[in-house]
Order: sequence, then structure tokens, then C-alpha cells
Amino acid sequence: MGLLRLLRTSALAAVAALTAAGCTGGGGNDDRSGADPSYEIVVNTPAAKGPIDKAKWSLYAEPQTLDYAYAFDFPVNTVLANVCDSLLRENPDFSITPGLASKYANPDPLTWVYTLREGVKFHDGTAFSAKDVVASLKRHQDPAIGSSYATVFKDVESITETGPLEVTIKLTRPNVLLNEQLAAAPGTIESADFLAKAGKDYGNPQGGVNCTGPFSLKEWKPGTAITLKKNDAYWDSTLIPKTGELEFVFIQDAAARANAFITGEIDGGYLIPTNSYDKLKTSKGKLYFGAITGSYSAAVTNLKGPLGDVRVRKAMSIAIDREGIVAAALSGYGTPAKAGIPAAGWATIPADRAKAQYDALPDLAQDVAAAKKLVEEAGAGGKKIVVATSPVAPEITVAANELQRAGEEIGLEVELRTIAPDAYTALFTDPTTREGIDLLITSGYDMTPDPLEFYQALQTGEFANYGSWSNPEYDAIIKQALGTADPGARATLTAKAQDIVLREVPGIPLWDSPMSLYLGERVTGVTPNITHLSYPWAATLGSAT
Repeated sequence: MGLLRLLRTSALAAVAALTAAGCTGGGGNDDRSGADPSYEIVVNTPAAKGPIDKAKWSLYAEPQTLDYAYAFDFPVNTVLANVCDSLLRENPDFSITPGLASKYANPDPLTWVYTLREGVKFHDGTAFSAKDVVASLKRHQDPAIGSSYATVFKDVESITETGPLEVTIKLTRPNVLLNEQLAAAPGTIESADFLAKAGKDYGNPQGGVNCTGPFSLKEWKPGTAITLKKNDAYWDSTLIPKTGELEFVFIQDAAARANAFITGEIDGGYLIPTNSYDKLKTSKGKLYFGAITGSYSAAVTNLKGPLGDVRVRKAMSIAIDREGIVAAALSGYGTPAKAGIPAAGWATIPADRAKAQYDALPDLAQDVAAAKKLVEEAGAGGKKIVVATSPVAPEITVAANELQRAGEEIGLEVELRTIAPDAYTALFTDPTTREGIDLLITSGYDMTPDPLEFYQALQTGEFANYGSWSNPEYDAIIKQALGTADPGARATLTAKAQDIVLREVPGIPLWDSPMSLYLGERVTGVTPNITHLSYPWAATLGSAT
């Protein structure tokens, strides 16, 4: 694990320098937006100087559930990262270290053995043991549960209690990603007794949750807020919270969120509306930017319509004005994407190799004439596609409008279907909600430092393969990569898979932009990067003075 940590840290340092340089001033973006998109990528904000009794945090949508098995979007993971622990822990520098498992071993390619931490208590005071790990992980394998993370366990043959504080996982074939993914939502551990008692109410406002994290769930007022309470008995003494209570307030309207930050009504939040960046940079608080392992793209969710023809998918891709999206939606705080994940997502290889590999990819330049020709060749002129949009963030609206403009310019009929922010999150977990939709704007990201995690999700039948795209050659490469222990060789195979994705276009890359965080003047101490979806970021939130 030491080598992985060093590579990830060096990659972050490179990304910080490159992103800041690549998005600072100059060029057409600034001329079009009138903004000054100068910023730097940081791993952490200044450390808290003391405790605070209570803080208020904004979420752009209410979580549909707090059941970790369905924690497949930003709002729910932003909350649960502070309430529930996983077997391993992903840290703000993207290193992976022990969590509820104090150590682990991989005695052979098909076996993982986890030694569990002693003396850990759930929020109700009951003791943590191997039975809780077995019950929690096996839920992902239960078809009746329908876990969003079932694919993580697809190669698992058995999960057994081999001692009071020992769990052994047996595989049917080598899978190098399984262990690392246990540092995120798939590795979340809940009380076995509580799961049995809560039944179908588990994770909802009535059933609640009972985990081991630095905060416990105090109250969930549907439609209003979720409040967490400090866990004074938290097993990790270095992460005893500095905040007594943390209230998550649901604010769907982007302008209202920005105003709540400016007035001080809300102390902080992630995923800040991009059109408020410059205003917030002049407020009493501070805007921060952190690394992210994924790009924004338009996922093809229906291959039975016009987009079932690869020529139409390619036509849509090259008809898009990505520079215009970055200027209009991000005020220049980003760059046009070349692939599904940026160089930052390739952190299992040296940063210089990751950058060179990404730089060598062809730019997805706009070519309307070529796009029109492809539509004509496919006989798709006048055919209809539906693009999902939502006021969840201004960039989603701008991107959807650009997809409509681009599609209609090349001869397609494009309908925009507006989805409420809280319902928009369901599009990623419930396939029935995607019926009648052809394109869905999404921000993918890796839970681990390995790009294979992102690309394995496009295998045939995978949960996050929203359009049910299938390619036998691709599946074979991913299978080989999953069994390749050497990070460099595995990255080479992953790059081959990426080439197929760029050729077949099951998703249309749109733009790369950093994770954003706003902190009001009275608080500080949290990481601004994507690891906040796994790491208990609020444990370090405290007073700025």
C-alpha cells in the first residue's frame, strides 16, 4: 500500500499545478465570460482552531435514503461519510489505510483476510464484531436488496466469519479492485442486529441507521434537514468531532444556496453553483477547489433509439461546443474533456505518465459539417432524442441546452425533459426513471485511485452502464485487467479499454472541472476534494478563529 500512497500523492501535486496553470486567465473563455478563473487545487483547508457547538451545511438535494447500499450520489455520501465507517479508509490525500479493519492480508490471489479493530462500539453502544461485517457486505450480494454496489462483489464466492474479529473473503477469480473499494461505500459496516430490526425501514427517516462513525444520526426531518450529533466515544481519537451538531439543509435552488452562503445562514457546502463563484470569492467566506477523479459527460441511456447507431453518437459528440459550455456554464473554471476521466483519475501510475497519456488523446474538436454528414449516413435526420436536464446546477442546464442546440443543428429533433433536483438523483439508481430518456448529464468519479474502477462500470450488464452498451472485446480487456496485479500493466490494459470507449461513444465527454467547496468566515478544517464522499470530513470541521 505504501507505493500506492506515494504515487497518489505525487499525482495530486502534479494535478494541482497543472489544473491551476491550465485554468488561469487568458484565452477565449475569459473573453466570453468576463470572469477571472484563477484558482489553485488544495488537499485541505486551514486547520480548525477550536470547537463549535453547531454548524449548518447545504445539500443541493435531499438524500432519497441513508442506506449505504444505495449511496450512489453526492448528497447521501456527503452525509454518510461522517456517520458510517468502512473496513478501510480513503484519506484526503487519496491514500488507503486501515479503517474498521486494523489490518488485512492477501495470502493468495483468491483470498482476502481482514483482522477487525477491537473495542469499537456502534452508536447504540453495542459491540462491533465479525458478524456485522459479514451481514453488511452480504447485503450487496442479495438480489432482493438490489444494491448499487452489487458489481463490486460480482467475483466474491463467500464472505465468512473466521473468528470473532476476523472475516475472510473468497473470490472466484482475482479482482484487484475489491479491497480498495472497501474503503468507500461498498465497505460500509452497519450493525447486523440493527439491520434485522429495521427491516425495510432501514435508512429511511423512520428506521434510521446505527453505525460506528464520528457522528450519529440525531434527526431526519423529511423535506427540511438531517441533523448529526457528535459521537464522543468514537474509536479514532484523532477524529473526535470538533462540531457538536451538524445540520444538513436541503436547498435545491442554486441562487438560494449562494445567497445562504453570502448571508451566513449556511456555514458551508460542496458542489457550489458555478455562476456564483466570482461573487463568493468576494464574500466574507472563502471558496476552495479540490481534485476530482471524474469528468462530466452525457451518458447514453437508450441504445434502442437513434443513438443506437454509433455514427449518431459520434455526430452528437463532435457537434458540441465544449469551449462554449466551459465559458458559459463554468465561467472558465474548467477545460473541455477528452475522455471519461481526467489525468487525476490515473493515480496508480506516475503523474508524468498519466499526464502524457491524457495529453496524447485527440481533442474532441467541434466539426458541425462532419456531424451533419454522419447523421445523414445513419438516416437519422429528423429523429428524436430526449435529454434530461435539471436546475440542480447551472452547468447542467447550460450543457443540456447546448446538447439541444447541437443536435438540432445537425438535423435531429431534441427534447429537453426537466427533472427536479431530488428526482434527478434517482436517475442514477433506478433504471425505470430513465425510461424515455436518451442522454443524461452526469459527473462520474472513482472511489479508488485506479482508473479501472471507472471503466469496469461499462462492462456488459454493469449497474452504472446506463445504456446497457455491450462490447465483447471491451469485456475481455477489463476481465484481464481485473486480474493484473501490476499497476503499470493494469493501466496499459485500461488505456486499451479507454480507446474502445472513445471509439464507440457509450458516453459523450463534456468537461473537466474541480470539486468546489465554500466555507463561511466562522468555519474551516475540511477537505475540498472528492474524498469527502468516503472520508469523515466533518470530523475536522471547526472554528476558524
